[in-house]
Amino acid sequence: MTVRHGINWEKAQALLAAERRDFAARMPRSRELAQQGAAHLLFGVPLHWMNDWSTPFPLHVAAAHGAHFRDVDGHDYVDFCLGDTGAMFGHSPAPVAAAIARQSARGYTAMLPGEDAAWVGQELARRFGLPFWQFALSASDANRFAIRWARAISGRSKVLVFNGCYHGTVDDVFVDLDDGRPRMRDSLLGQVYDLTAHTRSVEFNDLAALEQALCDGEVACLLAEPALTNIGMVLPQAGFWAAAQALCRRYGTLLLLDETHTISCGPGGYTAVHGLAPDLLVLGKPVAGGVPCAVYGFSADAAARAEAAKRAAPPGHSGIGTTLSANLLAMAAMRANLAEVMTDAAYAQMCALSARLADGLQALIARHALPWCVTRLGARTEFQFCATPPRNGSEAGRILDEEMERIVHLYLLNRGLLITPFHNMLLVCPHTTAADVDRLLQVLDELVLALR
Repeated sequence: MTVRHGINWEKAQALLAAERRDFAARMPRSRELAQQGAAHLLFGVPLHWMNDWSTPFPLHVAAAHGAHFRDVDGHDYVDFCLGDTGAMFGHSPAPVAAAIARQSARGYTAMLPGEDAAWVGQELARRFGLPFWQFALSASDANRFAIRWARAISGRSKVLVFNGCYHGTVDDVFVDLDDGRPRMRDSLLGQVYDLTAHTRSVEFNDLAALEQALCDGEVACLLAEPALTNIGMVLPQAGFWAAAQALCRRYGTLLLLDETHTISCGPGGYTAVHGLAPDLLVLGKPVAGGVPCAVYGFSADAAARAEAAKRAAPPGHSGIGTTLSANLLAMAAMRANLAEVMTDAAYAQMCALSARLADGLQALIARHALPWCVTRLGARTEFQFCATPPRNGSEAGRILDEEMERIVHLYLLNRGLLITPFHNMLLVCPHTTAADVDRLLQVLDELVLALR
């Protein structure tokens, strides 16, 4: 018998084959749509990563509301993926849907501000403590724009990231550590120049390496998630961010925090909960209730320096912003989401349910003596195939097991439970119930029992 992560691997392989057959038998309409898509969609899907699930062909969605969605074959699911944070407050929140309907009759985009813009800026300043804001269509764009501003402000060219970070599709960040040496990520398609010329990478939670990367005064900004979230969750060690912020100030490096995933911590993200003071901050995905939109904020000092850099530059296209950025429809959706959906009460409910989920997972792991662990950030919970939580991106990367994840994910999916296809991340939204959480725990328990 082969044992892997505390389970019988031969049983696991047989179970995976059975689960794939069961999925295929129950999904004739999804199979038909997948075949139609193959005729004209590259890889058969609108975006190639829509194939990165555990299913033998893509599952197609018919409708999504609250914590549930229904597929085109009529099956209902409790959604713990929630669009990988894009629908963190539930699918189609009623206030956002109403705001979109109202604004759709008034116009979608005009390249001019509407009445919602000033209100949104004021609310973002209140939540995050940064007084000035700009907008984009995605966190990827917002990170790109913020990096450009950081370079313009500082007069420096280099960017520093943490190994294993995730900041969307920003080219500058695809630099990993290979035996301690920065190297451009092998999976990056179409890259024709060496990113390591202007990007440095160090391990998360390593203050000595951080200081070594900053001390020559060449780094414009440290772009970081407050906690790593996309290579498997990695939390900051006690005192790390206080010391890291001090190092940035000492060496004149701007701190740019990407809260796109860590917004799960509270209405003002990890920044507000833990009292961080970034120079710039990015938030995407859920800020407009699922409508494409992102925001990025500036401290008072960073804003003054940004305005000075813009005034000193020659006239013409700055390379920052797109035609549809801050369009009227997205601003209306964001105002409704911030005012009526992304509330203190919603977070209190979500965090309580997430704690219930994390406690249940820890009890399950202890009951079956599994070499797994659980990590939580507010409404975001993750279980990992290691006995103790990883401390940095290299450790987190080494424990990823895509084959094992596919078994877990497909078993859950076939029983009406969806979790994120990348590692084992689970989100709860204001519409998730205690019964939903208990059902997930029950099915996971059944899976482990089947594979012991």
